Amino acid sequence: MSGKLPVVSGQQLIKAFGEIGYYVRSQQGSHIHLRHPIRPPLTVPNHREIARGTLRAIIRQAGLSPDSFAELLKK
Repeated sequence: MSGKLPVVSGQQLIKAFGEIGYYVRSQQGSHIHLRHPIRPPLTVPNHREIARGTLRAIIRQAGLSPDSFAELLKK
């Protein structure tokens, strides 16, 4: 993938993170809070398109590389 992030929605992002064990804990407005037994918690905006900078920050908080995130989207 080499640097270029895809355009994804909040629901696609939640589904991809579900592949590595994240689950929805709660929602407040348009922000969905994800939890994982080991990894840090994440907050994902439930938007049609997540801005690339926001997406990059969420991927970094989860401890993933953009390439490994791209693999999760393919599943």
